[in-house]
Amino acid sequence: MIIIAHRGLINGPNKELENTPEQIDLAIQMDFNVEIDLWYTNNLYFLGHDEPQYEIGLEWLFNREDNLWIHCKNVDALLKMKQTFLHFFWHENDTVTLTSRGFIWAYPGKQPIKNSIAVLPELYNDAVDECFGVCTDYATKYRG
Repeated sequence: MIIIAHRGLINGPNKELENTPEQIDLAIQMDFNVEIDLWYTNNLYFLGHDEPQYEIGLEWLFNREDNLWIHCKNVDALLKMKQTFLHFFWHENDTVTLTSRGFIWAYPGKQPIKNSIAVLPELYNDAVDECFGVCTDYATKYRG
């Protein structure tokens, strides 16, 4: 099962650490995949959940491409990612969405969906036995 560190978090929710480039790099160094929140505004790329917070460059994304699951937070970010080969998706409250590489990304509480990515299964105690992977704030717990 693939383990995706939600916003780079590995040991539980932490608003101060989520989506920071340093936390994302730490999770990648620990061999996790990472879901990040990406904004594109005023010709710049930013990480941040509710708003653009941490400016990054496109090169930063390319240098981590094998580990990133990019959640586009605005339409401009989606359009920019569509011009790349990076792994991205868009969703709001949809039950599922497909990523640019064809993975089923399932909204929290919507499991079981076979071969999907269960997002935040800890919130609803979702069964993940048949999932392809999990996107969680507790990545280290899933590693066992």
